[in-house]
Amino acid sequence: MEIGKVFAALADDSRRRMVAELAADPGDRERACGSFDLPVTKATRTHHFRVLREAGLVTQRDHGNGSALRLRRTDIERHFPGLLHILVAELHQDGA
Repeated sequence: MEIGKVFAALADDSRRRMVAELAADPGDRERACGSFDLPVTKATRTHHFRVLREAGLVTQRDHGNGSALRLRRTDIERHFPGLLHILVAELHQDGA
């Protein structure tokens, strides 16, 4: 994981929120890509998912006509201890 790619990915509010929502799930469950409330086009969603994958923050599994994301919590915590805690705190502060 490269710090520049991770921070660039998290600089976008939508992507940061997606990572925070995934991090808020203590079970680290996979989440359908379509379940994120993003007021953007399908192409923009796809772009956001790709940026998160390329930064190493999530894995994506395609299934049938959909796909799902899973947070790479262990890797993130190893490289950036406390980062996920900060993102979840920000999510709760914003009222989610």
